[in-house]
Amino acid sequence: MSVLTRDEAQNRAQLLDVHRYTVELDLTTGDETFGSRTVIEFTARADGDTFVEIKPAELRSVTLDGQPIDPESLDENRLALKNLGAGEHELRVDATMRYSRTGEGMHRFTDPSDGETYLYTQLFMDDVQRVFAAFDQPDLKAVFELTVDAPEGWTVLANGIARHLGDGRWQAAPTPLISTYLVAVAAGPWHSVRTEHRGLPFGIHCRRSLAPYLDADADEILDITRACFDRYHEKFEEPYPFDSYDQAFVPEFNAGAMENPGLVTFRDEFVYRSAVTDTERQTRAMVIAHEMAHMWFGDLVTLRWWDDIWLNESFAEYMGYQTLTEATRFTDTWTDFGVVRKAWGYDADQRPSTHPVAPEAVPDTASALLNFDGISYAKGASALRQLVAWLGEKDFLAGINTHVGRHRFGNAALADFIDSLAAATERDVHAWADAWLRTTGVDTLTPVVTGDNGDHHLTVEHTGSRPHRIAVGLYDQDPADDGGRLVLRERLHLDIPQSEPLPLGKRPTLLLLNDRDLTYAKIRFDPRSSRSITTSLSGLPGPLTRAVVWNALRDAVRDGELAPAAYLATARAHLPHETDLALVQGVLAFASAHVANRYTAPEERPAALATLSSLCRDLIRRTEDGDHPGLRLIAVRHFINVAAHPDTIDAWLADGTVPGGPELDPDLRWRVLARLAVLGATDEAAIAAELERDPSATGREGAARCRAALPDTEAKARAWASMFASDDLSNYLFTATAQGFWQPEQADLVREYVPRFYEDAVAVAARRGPAIADAAGHWAFPAHAIDPEALRLGEACLRDADPIPALRRKLADQLDDLARALKVRSAHGAA
Repeated sequence: MSVLTRDEAQNRAQLLDVHRYTVELDLTTGDETFGSRTVIEFTARADGDTFVEIKPAELRSVTLDGQPIDPESLDENRLALKNLGAGEHELRVDATMRYSRTGEGMHRFTDPSDGETYLYTQLFMDDVQRVFAAFDQPDLKAVFELTVDAPEGWTVLANGIARHLGDGRWQAAPTPLISTYLVAVAAGPWHSVRTEHRGLPFGIHCRRSLAPYLDADADEILDITRACFDRYHEKFEEPYPFDSYDQAFVPEFNAGAMENPGLVTFRDEFVYRSAVTDTERQTRAMVIAHEMAHMWFGDLVTLRWWDDIWLNESFAEYMGYQTLTEATRFTDTWTDFGVVRKAWGYDADQRPSTHPVAPEAVPDTASALLNFDGISYAKGASALRQLVAWLGEKDFLAGINTHVGRHRFGNAALADFIDSLAAATERDVHAWADAWLRTTGVDTLTPVVTGDNGDHHLTVEHTGSRPHRIAVGLYDQDPADDGGRLVLRERLHLDIPQSEPLPLGKRPTLLLLNDRDLTYAKIRFDPRSSRSITTSLSGLPGPLTRAVVWNALRDAVRDGELAPAAYLATARAHLPHETDLALVQGVLAFASAHVANRYTAPEERPAALATLSSLCRDLIRRTEDGDHPGLRLIAVRHFINVAAHPDTIDAWLADGTVPGGPELDPDLRWRVLARLAVLGATDEAAIAAELERDPSATGREGAARCRAALPDTEAKARAWASMFASDDLSNYLFTATAQGFWQPEQADLVREYVPRFYEDAVAVAARRGPAIADAAGHWAFPAHAIDPEALRLGEACLRDADPIPALRRKLADQLDDLARALKVRSAHGAA
């Protein structure tokens, strides 16, 4: 299929003004296809040629101003519109479209729990063409009026309030001016909880089989929604611009959520069937806040072209975390951001595929899709957080409101945003934008402490080019505590580059750059602080302060400056005393997935797993009083994940509970069974029995994961064939199978598949498109194979095999991570 280039989009935007789409979708025609009829009313500003996009199963008829266009003239996904005269035009397109099983276009899902079918659209970037004909680019906004024919008993949701006209026909209220990628429809026998807030209809929706779980959390979800809605109306002068606010939790969704105006779609894993931690509830709340921020930044004001995706995502990421902190009970959201999201940004920004937060030019939509990464989200949000620290929140919000007011229901670019900020302050925000948004890489800040006799000074060695406004935390040993507890003496503020050394007075026990985590940079420690961390990390006050330290240790491991064993020793010493759930989860995840599985040599891995197992046992013992259920749940999950012997977890499964709790809910049962499969301590009969016990969609994924993990040549062959020789697996079942396939314990068994991966992944990505390419490059990649031959094979694939862009980017990133793992091992004497 042809991808739209920036030049083509600019030319078409100069030629056309699109007014209205009238779209009729018939969802009653069978399991494979649906009917799509579209009328587009538009104006040509001058005589010229252009094209409209559509990806049909069958293009039945096309007329332009009443004159037929031969459907056979469709060239891939483009239908040429030639010899347009200046003036008004009407294009009619009648097509049969194909349902998706990959979460792109119109996704169709049948719930194995009850046999009910659900449909929803995901039209992001260029997938509107899978549903109806469109001039598919963000700066050709129009009014959309949708009519949907659905089976009796279904409910249809859309961007505007949808009315049932009878006989299964639904009509949605016309939208305001929105971009093509923001149109949304969700149809099926939804379970709904509806209310009103400030005169607007609010609703939350899910599959019927999830109804009890949605009902259990409905008050929490709606309270978060109302609190964020009210807080945004305090921040933004422009009121919410759409006629309703629905949130639909939909199956097999590729992203976390999508900001369709008036109908936000979420992955339905956010409807919790099993026990979760409060941090996971906070994550759901943050996603709600993030998507609501998009109603203003992304939907009301939309990027002109995809090089400014950060204007959508960085802003929503920053505003989601900040607003959640201000408006809800989740007041430590920036700790979770620092541990999870910021690490995502740091990793992405150190790969060859890095790019500026706001790149100068993104040539086409295929290239743009690759930039939805840790840079556009986490680094961009970090840059905005630093901007607020430098500019002040009052001026920042004033600039934001100027921007929204200037461009409401229109499009904007970086220059527009910076001009709006500049109007609100005397600071040079254009220079700030050049330094922060147009550059790549991560700066490093290293403290140098000089002086003696209580008269010490700080100079910060700065590797990089960006200015930073940071806090410097000075921590001393608590004189009333001999167990390593530290107390904050003073928090100083420092602009980098420095104009002069910063006076410290008495040398602190621990000096922490970027305390409170207000900038985006790697930090290092002076020698005395490094020693203090070894003994006193868990004694630092404040989870965000500890998060900055843990992130610095993580960076040091990845850079080969801290031995993996030393990181594990620090975790073993301090994590049993940690109280913040996000920190415990983040450190354990990095320690197991990266330190033990990738950075540690195979012969040393059993000792690493034993350390983690012992750590988790300590956490389980510490939480026997029942006062810390979230902490206990994290410890139980990770104990299962790192179990080297089956006896304990097999006994848990047999008893249906961990001694002292928790009882094994579906998530924990499948987690135990998957680990038993890896260890060769279960079989197909046990997997089938568990699937009979839990025949849900999540159960199907759990069974696929377990079957792929069995240490058996036939099981591996079946799993491989299901992923790469057949196109029957949905996006979620493909991912689950891939997650089970590669296991470090089974390296010899799957060795033959490592070279096969590259050829087969290239082929399946070409056949099935970007969503499966992403899953193949992420989950089906042989990440356990840390050796030069695996790196050579991957580099040869990138050089010779021509993978589609989505897969090429994933492979390039994976191979850079592989090269980094080899360097870490080499730096610390591991083969």
